[in-house]
Amino acid sequence: MTGVFRALLLASLVFAFGAHAAPKGAATTGYPDLRDSYDRALQKGLERSLERLGLTEAVRARHLAVSVVDISDLRHPRVAAVNGDHMLYAASLPKIAILLGAFVEIERGRMKLDAQTRETLTQMIRVSSNEAATAMLRRVGKQNLESILTSDRFRLYDPAYNGGLWVGKEYGDAPAYHRDPLHNLSHGATALQVARFYYMLETGQLMKPELARQMKEILGNPGIHHKFVKGLEDTGSRIFRKSGTWEQWHADSAIVERDGRRYIIVGLAEDRNGGQWLSELVKPVDAMLIPTRLAAADSTLGGTRLSATDAAAALSPVTRVAQPAAEKTRLALNTAATLELTRSEMRLLMACARDTRSAPAAVVLCR
Repeated sequence: MTGVFRALLLASLVFAFGAHAAPKGAATTGYPDLRDSYDRALQKGLERSLERLGLTEAVRARHLAVSVVDISDLRHPRVAAVNGDHMLYAASLPKIAILLGAFVEIERGRMKLDAQTRETLTQMIRVSSNEAATAMLRRVGKQNLESILTSDRFRLYDPAYNGGLWVGKEYGDAPAYHRDPLHNLSHGATALQVARFYYMLETGQLMKPELARQMKEILGNPGIHHKFVKGLEDTGSRIFRKSGTWEQWHADSAIVERDGRRYIIVGLAEDRNGGQWLSELVKPVDAMLIPTRLAAADSTLGGTRLSATDAAAALSPVTRVAQPAAEKTRLALNTAATLELTRSEMRLLMACARDTRSAPAAVVLCR
């Protein structure tokens, strides 16, 4: 791990994954707080992907923020992030906050999800219509939306975590009516708060099941082919997303589903090449989280040697006796793709998935 990423990781651990109390919902829903679900192997994989793409300086300069959450097992999410609580201008991505506000009003019986409302919401999300977003913002109410985002129920904008999702301006020429109090942004987001939005949607913490299903349907079938969608174009994935672009600011966020696996990915960039960064970044992240077959995972492995400590950490989730064989094999593939084991280490790791007695040998070989 480079010095840059080590420093960022330490800061993240102190500030993002434990410096504050968990949101109130975590204790009552049975689902963990994402900030308590940091995964070392996934973090290392994300950092290596960023390094290989030449994005180390962008991360250090805080021109790039990323969060990734493996939600294939909703009760045991795995989280990785860089600059997860750094708030950036996010252009149209915060339209998901307006979507939430509309569904809260629908839940309260103050708005009907009729054909016209559904069409307005769909246009706002899928093709990012500014006219539709402004119209819906006015229907929800500007102060009402702010109250929803900062409420104890959602806490999607929380000063304790450096802010989060914020809408303080209509999408158009009108001036901002209330910029966020921490960073003076009109439309802002943090990568971890956006990830929380999607995790809460998937776990029924945003809305009851039927309304959550309809929210997710509106997020599906993206109408703009760029960023994460472009990067995943040949994978056959189902993508539920909202992106944003304005001048040098590029943002994207998505739930990606394929082959029985699911993950959340969020990227916020401040650079004229930010859109391309996100298109390229999603590819190795996807390969880590949805390994399609043993050969594909094996072909990507390098010669990086692991310390005994790293090997033990990598093997520990694989070798739990209580896990069924299929789950052990899946975890072994994920571990191999994330930590770039050599071919011999890969074979041994797969053996460990079948026979936990092999684990000590693996640690010795990786010294």
